[in-house]
Amino acid sequence: MADETGSAGFAERLGAEAEATGKGSAHVRFEAREEHLNPAGTLHGGVLATLVDTAMGTAVRSATGADDVPATSQLTVTYLRPGKPGPLEVTAELRSQGEHLTVCDADVVQDGRELVHAVATFAVLHR
Repeated sequence: MADETGSAGFAERLGAEAEATGKGSAHVRFEAREEHLNPAGTLHGGVLATLVDTAMGTAVRSATGADDVPATSQLTVTYLRPGKPGPLEVTAELRSQGEHLTVCDADVVQDGRELVHAVATFAVLHR
């Protein structure tokens, strides 16, 4: 998803493809490659954190006004098992939406198994 200037964001430069799938939900597709691995040979935790943050941010943006700016204010990532090269699917859903704070969660799945569960709070700035 390109920003308003037409340039790709950080997650897109990694190869993530994010899309809103409804008001308050989003999906990210990602193909993990060797370059995304840590020295132990598993998918780097920072890549996974980027993917869940991207999915949740997309979900929040799908439920806010065009002039609203959501910003991650808290992110908790629980790593359940190591990832490997190959396709990943990330889903995100809004759980609670207030005037200034929104809570969202996301899951990363690879080969039918959950790798990560994450919860985030977003501050929504109204321009």
